[in-house]
Amino acid sequence: MPLALLALAVAAFGIGTAEFVMMGLLPNVAADLGVTVPIAGWFVTSYALGVVIGAPLLTVLGTRLPRKLTLILLMGLFTVGNFVASIAPDFGTLIIGRVLAGLPHGAFFGAGAVVAARMVAEERRARAVATMFLGLTVANIVGVPIGTALGQQLGWRATFLVVTGIGLIAMISLAALVPTIAKDQQAGFRSEFRALGNRQVLLGLLTTVFGFAGVFAVYSYLSSMVTQVTGLSESGVTIVLALFGVGMTLGALVAGPLTDRALRPTLYGSLAALALALLAFNWAVHVAWAMYLGVVVLGIVGFMTTTPLQMLVMMKAQGAPSLASASNQSAFNLANAGGAWAGGVVVSAGYGWTSPALVGAALAAVGLGVALAAGMLDRRATGSISKVVARGDRRESQEALVSA
Repeated sequence: MPLALLALAVAAFGIGTAEFVMMGLLPNVAADLGVTVPIAGWFVTSYALGVVIGAPLLTVLGTRLPRKLTLILLMGLFTVGNFVASIAPDFGTLIIGRVLAGLPHGAFFGAGAVVAARMVAEERRARAVATMFLGLTVANIVGVPIGTALGQQLGWRATFLVVTGIGLIAMISLAALVPTIAKDQQAGFRSEFRALGNRQVLLGLLTTVFGFAGVFAVYSYLSSMVTQVTGLSESGVTIVLALFGVGMTLGALVAGPLTDRALRPTLYGSLAALALALLAFNWAVHVAWAMYLGVVVLGIVGFMTTTPLQMLVMMKAQGAPSLASASNQSAFNLANAGGAWAGGVVVSAGYGWTSPALVGAALAAVGLGVALAAGMLDRRATGSISKVVARGDRRESQEALVSA
């Protein structure tokens, strides 16, 4: 694997820490700003909404720039957003900082995934993309637990000041290690928008929204669940978050080779396992050892969905993958926002801290249903193309391939 993937992984580490550390700090931020934990969930949602807005907008603007420069500028905006969060004196300013930090998230991972895939042979592309995302998973093993502990001891603002420093290091790494990809190798924004309209791309994005929302319905309130239901101390939350990160890392390591070998079966299996794991977590959280095991399993099966979903939309977007790839990050964070919102609704309605797990299981099951439907349509379209090719109608086969 090229050394440049290290720079992408460092950036992913910073982004992952900024995104996920808020879940561990929600009780502290809520107490400091004088709001309830479900209301503080807006700090999770605001970041996610920034991703949803920024991914298509910044990706389109980036089509006029070399991808290396785009990656550096996006990390610059991420760094500024986290600095604003670190000095935020009130609820509104922190919301602004979280939105600013979230804006470049989707566009960065979208462009980064394309760059990572182009640096390796075709049969290793999923592993290259998974390697970049390892930075995101390592953030959950190291960055999030340490950031949570730091925030508990020195205040949550200190955590985001450290993330600001990581952003600066990532910018230097990108400038030093990532190769320049000539502009003529990039598709224009019209081609990107046309590729985004592909039916399989849209179904892949919908799968991401529902499937991954199940993860965030639980993860957004994991700190409160393990303290209120399992009975752990505040310091025990750090261990739980680290275990989730271990699971995510294992999921990323497994997903790359499996996706290179069999994309759709990997996606189906991970979504089915995710729905079952979330359903079981509703009971597992009551017993400490079962909760620890359940957190690791959730990390594994949850993150196993990311690589096949990312590769699916890039593959179906054909020659213009940047916007589709970035839009998939928007879909992940729409899932983040939707999952956090759905989990907050059932908790606020009085159904208890374990209820988000049941909501998450239902969302993951819907995502699996969408993925299966997309697979059936894809097989049907492929069968139609094969019949056309067998008849020797080259023009009709090309038209059918585009429509598929």
